[in-house]
Amino acid sequence: MFAWKMASSLVLAAAIAAPFPASAQISDDVVKIGVLTDMNGPASTPTGQGSVTAAQMAVDDFGGKVLGKPISVIVGDHQLKPDIGASIARRWYDTEQVDLIVDVPVSAVGLAVQNIANEKKRLLIVHSTGTADFHGKFCSPYAIQWVFDTRALAVGTAQAVVKRGGDSWFFLTDDYAFGHALEKDASAVIVKNGGKVVGSVRLPFATPDVSSFILQAQASKAKIIGIAAGPPNNTNEIKAAGEFGIFKGGQQMAGLLVLITDIHALGLPAAQGLLLTTSFYWDMDDKTREWSKRYFAKMNRMPTMWQAGVYSSVMNYLNAVKESGTDEPLKVAAKMREKPIEDFFSRHGRLREDNLMVHDLMLVQVKKPEESKYPWDYYKVLTTISGDDAFGPPDTACSLVKK
Repeated sequence: MFAWKMASSLVLAAAIAAPFPASAQISDDVVKIGVLTDMNGPASTPTGQGSVTAAQMAVDDFGGKVLGKPISVIVGDHQLKPDIGASIARRWYDTEQVDLIVDVPVSAVGLAVQNIANEKKRLLIVHSTGTADFHGKFCSPYAIQWVFDTRALAVGTAQAVVKRGGDSWFFLTDDYAFGHALEKDASAVIVKNGGKVVGSVRLPFATPDVSSFILQAQASKAKIIGIAAGPPNNTNEIKAAGEFGIFKGGQQMAGLLVLITDIHALGLPAAQGLLLTTSFYWDMDDKTREWSKRYFAKMNRMPTMWQAGVYSSVMNYLNAVKESGTDEPLKVAAKMREKPIEDFFSRHGRLREDNLMVHDLMLVQVKKPEESKYPWDYYKVLTTISGDDAFGPPDTACSLVKK
């Protein structure tokens, strides 16, 4: 009897002392998140240290531990080079026991890192990788796309602008896969909605002088000059357009990928009137303002959609680890798909079977200087674009999609 009572007491004591289920399993007794980003190059302002800060904010807000184990954040600089990005990812997964890699600006690097994640069977969530092929023909059960893809931005902007009367377009397109995808997707939507594309010109990445290309766009007489480009070409084109009187001549520019840090760098006098689609705007409501002001206190600038998305995904990942009782990648991803994703970043969000996080986007217009009432008050929200309309149905080329 004494032995039975002692055993019962020990079991009870163990049950009381154990804060987590016996089935909880964290590999290597730490959850390690690697922010793989561009720390000093052209993408460093909209990603870079801001993405690192956002990831660390999520970890701190979560409490620094999950299932009783510490959470750590490490940083890598891939310098916008696919081989360097893949090499860092391989080392992180193989020897540093990284459980999740996040951010990864530019599609070429994102796809290279995706290959490693698939090979090593570890999780990857991208925020600044835009190619729709990521969740299409190259989709992987280990790789998640959280913030945007080329189709959503192109379709969202083109469809909304054509419906508002902008039915003739000329494209300034970055001459690599990302720019080509933006132009292709936007053109299809323009034609489908009764508009026309009168021409396009392709610019090498980081072209120092865009004057001749702007003059071609101006001479086209198109109502809308579509910018199928990211930094730095997009900002150079917007600035040059103002100098050549594009806006005064009655033409408008629509940016298929423009970030709030681009607008800040340009200034409202140069960027005013620009139309663009975004997944996030810091001044949209009380929830976006509360988080963004905390971020601002650390970074002294407002977050881009990519940086806000890093926080959102890391927080959702950690909650999924907690709820599933493990950091096993496929179980965590499955848990993330179980319920809607509603937070300050995502409206009507859900993680789809193809590992694309579908959520609402916004068509916004950059304010005139006299319309801006306080610092970073840059956008007028013109309309909300539903996630289903922007992202479209799952690509049947994805092996994860049920046929």
